[in-house]
Amino acid sequence: MHMPLRTRFMIYVTALLVGLVVLVLFVVEEREVRALFEEQKDRGILTANYIAQLNYDRVIFFDNEPVEEDINKRIDENLIYVIFYDRESKPFAANDFIKRYYDIYADSNLDPGVKKGEYFLELKNILTAERSGRYLRIMEIEVPIYVEGSSTKWGSIKIGLSLEEMRAEERKTRLMLILIGFSGLLIGVGGAALLARRITHPLDKLVEGTIKISRGDFTQAIDIDSQDEIGDLAQSFNEMSQQLQLTRKRVAAANKKLIQAEKLASIGRISASIAHEIRNPLTSVKLNIQKVMESENLDGMDKEHLDISQEGIGHIETFIKELLNFTRVSELQLNYFSAKQIVDESVKMIRNTLKLKDVALVIEIQEELPQVFVDGDKIRQVLLNIFHNACEAIDRGGKIIIALSLLKGRRGKKLRIQISDNGPGILEKDRDNIFEPFYTTKSTGIGLGLANARKIIEQHKGTIRVVNTEKPGACFEILVPCEEEK
Repeated sequence: MHMPLRTRFMIYVTALLVGLVVLVLFVVEEREVRALFEEQKDRGILTANYIAQLNYDRVIFFDNEPVEEDINKRIDENLIYVIFYDRESKPFAANDFIKRYYDIYADSNLDPGVKKGEYFLELKNILTAERSGRYLRIMEIEVPIYVEGSSTKWGSIKIGLSLEEMRAEERKTRLMLILIGFSGLLIGVGGAALLARRITHPLDKLVEGTIKISRGDFTQAIDIDSQDEIGDLAQSFNEMSQQLQLTRKRVAAANKKLIQAEKLASIGRISASIAHEIRNPLTSVKLNIQKVMESENLDGMDKEHLDISQEGIGHIETFIKELLNFTRVSELQLNYFSAKQIVDESVKMIRNTLKLKDVALVIEIQEELPQVFVDGDKIRQVLLNIFHNACEAIDRGGKIIIALSLLKGRRGKKLRIQISDNGPGILEKDRDNIFEPFYTTKSTGIGLGLANARKIIEQHKGTIRVVNTEKPGACFEILVPCEEEK
């Protein structure tokens, strides 16, 4: 049967507390009872010596009547009896009550050679008719009496003290100890419950987080700030969760790259087949159309149709060229270039397009940018593709902003190129797909421009993405690692 940790903790702690409280109460009660007993004994010795001192002269002269009169006056609920004995240990004087109890009254309990300071003590039970026929618990104490100047015992005095008062004190002490022990037990159990909650509540959080992680929710974090082993465990759990999230992202990225590589491989095979099956017949068709167009017997309508055919053939050749360029894995011609130089050369190639649409171009370059170790032609190709897309997206009189800056992080320095425009922007549903091959939102084109741009940037171990901005329009961000020039 499964028992929660908190329940087991409470059972163990409660059992331990009960045992501890019982042990402490037992020890304390024993000490208190012993202390009460010693107090009663000392009081009995003092009482016996006091009564003997008061009746000293009468005892010496064997005047028993005044002694018995004094004794009977002193008898109360606590002092049950008083007996004086002579040298021969025979009763000399006693209160009236005890004379009926011959076994107590008849003989002294002290030895003849008893010394000063010694005493006799015995606990007895007396059945008394005067006290409702119940037993009285008696502490009987007998001390010797000496005459001044003599070392021989003159006589002795025996008293019987009731232990009822002491028993009442014992009961009060026991009750008080029980109350204290019960209160301590309640406080201990309450403290144990709080401690159990303090220990098990974080553990419950850890268990809950572990269950969520086992179900694939690696975003689970444990909010525990205690400075102890539980806190260390929570911190380790959160670190594990972060590592799992990072691992999942890496696996997802690896899978995505694997899928992308498989796509490229498939496209490469298709492209090779297209180049073989279409290019050669298409070249023959193109050459035959050119020969026909050289004929002088063609009228204007026929030439117009042939021009349209040649234009279509040109589109097909462009498609095949772009497809082959995308699938072909060419080695990068790396060298150190100035980022500003690459941007300027790219802008020169679209100056005419910018003028035709009256587009304002703003270039923002951070000072002292380092040179980048890249394939300049490939990076220009990427920038030109994004520039052309921006020009097609914005209206006449629009604006394009190019910003160059340096990012410094734990993994080194990176050149950041941001290209933004004030066009209609990119819909949210299209942002995850615009870099996929053959995905396009335009009426013209085959959707390989941005896919090829991503391939080039990833060859440079960089990233390209669409970022959100508060301003309208689209914003592309390119990050390329910067290698220090050797």
